[in-house]
Amino acid sequence: MDIVAMKPILNSVIFSVLGIIILLLAYLFIEKITPENTWKEIVQKNNTSVAIVFGALIIGISMIISAAIHG
Repeated sequence: MDIVAMKPILNSVIFSVLGIIILLLAYLFIEKITPENTWKEIVQKNNTSVAIVFGALIIGISMIISAAIHG
């Protein structure tokens, strides 16, 4: 394969990994500033409302990261 044909694939992989890392850092930041352990609330206590809020938070942050990467 030509190196020019590989550039879009390489860019896609790099930006995907970068987006996932930024998303994980954002989740860890939100986890630190909330008073309760949200993962424990969601998994052990089956708190559906916390799961919905964090799901919406992750989707929102993902959309912001996507818009920032794609311009």
